[in-house]
Amino acid sequence: MVPAGPPARISATGVSATGVSAAGVSAPEFRHAIGHLATGVTVVTSVGAVGQPVGTTASAVTSLSLNPPLVLVCLGRASLTLEAIRGHGAFAVNVLEAGQRHLSANFARRGLAAAWDGVRYRPGPTGSPRLDGVLAALECTVQDSFPGGDHEIVIGRVHDVATGDENAAALLHWRGAYTSLDDS
Repeated sequence: MVPAGPPARISATGVSATGVSAAGVSAPEFRHAIGHLATGVTVVTSVGAVGQPVGTTASAVTSLSLNPPLVLVCLGRASLTLEAIRGHGAFAVNVLEAGQRHLSANFARRGLAAAWDGVRYRPGPTGSPRLDGVLAALECTVQDSFPGGDHEIVIGRVHDVATGDENAAALLHWRGAYTSLDDS
């Protein structure tokens, strides 16, 4: 192990003599590096203020605890889905299968541009939309939330789960593109 040297001196401009910013890396560098982490693709859904379904594609989703069952979801602070979750107090995590790239692309659109026309879903126990044909759906109520940079970290208490086709491959996002995990 090589011992760490003294901390880099940061100038008034926020850049060290070695060219590293006070944050350590630029946003494009971070995005490129973190893109090497393969993640499952989900659509997080909830109910808006006037009862309309809302949703957004999210890959920053993970299990947090088995007892009690908790998930962690990170959503952009300007997200309309986050606004809906705050108001509704509940959400569903819909885990997409390889053939559902179109849903990921649809719900990755900003604001109200995500179209629900032709999207098959039904309300789950909390009223949050569960998309048809997904690998799994986790129905949650908000347990807590915390600021996390330009995102908000939402912790959901899982109250209901459903799983789909056990033979379907998962939709993954890796290095800026979709791929799937198929054991065959």
